[in-house]
Amino acid sequence: MYKTKKLCAPLSTIFRGVLPTTRRLSPYFSNSRIPSLSSHLQSSSRVPPRYALHFLPNSNFSFQNLCSQSAAKLDSSTKRCWNCVADKTGTTPFLYCDSCRSIQPVDLSIDYFQIFGLEKKYEIEVDGLEGKYKDWQKKLHPDLVHSKSEKERGYAAEQSARVIDAYRTLSKPLSRAIYILRLEGVDVDEEQTVSDPELLTEIMEIREAVEDAPDSQALNQIQSKMEEKLEESSNSFVNAYQSRNFDEAVACIQRMTYYQRASEEILKKL
Repeated sequence: MYKTKKLCAPLSTIFRGVLPTTRRLSPYFSNSRIPSLSSHLQSSSRVPPRYALHFLPNSNFSFQNLCSQSAAKLDSSTKRCWNCVADKTGTTPFLYCDSCRSIQPVDLSIDYFQIFGLEKKYEIEVDGLEGKYKDWQKKLHPDLVHSKSEKERGYAAEQSARVIDAYRTLSKPLSRAIYILRLEGVDVDEEQTVSDPELLTEIMEIREAVEDAPDSQALNQIQSKMEEKLEESSNSFVNAYQSRNFDEAVACIQRMTYYQRASEEILKKL
């Protein structure tokens, strides 16, 4: 599916040659330790971490390994509370029962956009995500159910982790682009080769510019250029996605990946 003929070295290999190796992070929450509720509510100025690409063709969401088998098999048509058997009301995703305040098992048919009440599209209002994220954590965080049953504590850990992951994924253009393509059945392969001669040339030019930068002012100028390139590629992704040209959309993600990593490496030098 959407493979590019191998003409040049893998992108990851080029990155290792162009820039120092960066720490690899999964774009999905996989740490079993969930930050405390107070840390969530006190982190309004924090920016979620950036993510490396880990959508290999045969991989699954790391979050799915966290969810219990019963949650993964939950019938999406079931909209009744497991505890009080009250029917779901309203349009809000059924993560929490308003009748008895019980946290519900994870329903994987609810995607990240639905969790935050958003239309499934790439261009979203990111500024409103944090408030919705905190509202969910005030209901779902494991700290709130420490005296409840083991089953509900498990549901809380899974739901809270998934909301964290949804927030982090949708907050950044690159991870959001990767996720929305995955919803369309398109996996982005980290090892996909770079076949664009212009991009290959640009990679080498940026490498030389960073190495030869005499001071922080020069690095800041390169950093600004990377941000402009990232925005341009993001806009190109919008057009490709809307026209359902997924080959071009994957190519845009490839460029976005490079510009973001280059920007991060420049920041480390400042």
